[in-house]
Amino acid sequence: MTNPWLAALSALFLWWFSTGIIIWRVKQADHQGRDAHLWSVILGLPLLVGGAVVFRNVLDDDSAKGAYLGFLSALAIWAWIELAFLSGIVAGPNTAACPPHAGTFARFLRACGTILWHELLLMGTMGALAIITEGHANIFGLWTFVILFFARISAKLNLFFGVPRIHTEFLPQTLSHLPSHFRRAPMNAGFPLSVSALTFAVACFLERAVSAPTDGHLIGFTLLSALTLLALLEHWFMVLPLPDQKLWRWMIPAPPSVTPAPVTDPALTKRKH
Repeated sequence: MTNPWLAALSALFLWWFSTGIIIWRVKQADHQGRDAHLWSVILGLPLLVGGAVVFRNVLDDDSAKGAYLGFLSALAIWAWIELAFLSGIVAGPNTAACPPHAGTFARFLRACGTILWHELLLMGTMGALAIITEGHANIFGLWTFVILFFARISAKLNLFFGVPRIHTEFLPQTLSHLPSHFRRAPMNAGFPLSVSALTFAVACFLERAVSAPTDGHLIGFTLLSALTLLALLEHWFMVLPLPDQKLWRWMIPAPPSVTPAPVTDPALTKRKH
């Protein structure tokens, strides 16, 4: 449990698996109707509650185990909020596609409207976690959520301002209007700033891991380094011609098969009569 390589691999697996299982569930619910999306969010509530309980209970645990549990608890809370967003239950007041002729400012306002409730929930949750963590030893749950939040904001801004590679195949029907607010472009001015900030954060967390005074800090900062590095990788996926969609495409359930109706030859029908 105190092996930093194991911690890094754990972060990689949890990032891949949690993303894939959410994609799988929302795409499966697409084939079952809107009520299925609502039930996904309701039945997923143990993720939120369990994550909050574990988060609170390990705040004073500065061991390697505490770092792992803080990391997992933040991921569980984040996963439920993302499930609620992708299910269309907690998204935003704007559910219409953006008109092609909309200007940048109008498109920005409409884009904000598509995700408003989701962003407010994330900010409120992050603020609550920060207040709860104040004065306690285990900061890794809070920092996990902070990294996920700012990396997601950065990714959304880059999608808005324009990147060459945008994957919309993973979006559910409930958010089919969302891609109309994206923009394809060779590059945008904010992308270098995003990757530079994430690279700097990775370096800072790695430095903290290397100089960690305890096993808890070593594992905690290793987990944060790996998570931030994965966020950086996701940003590069927006511009580099890499088949990153294959990481999760196999988890998308196939649409239900429809048996075609038998074709009847009118001429034969007339002969029988």
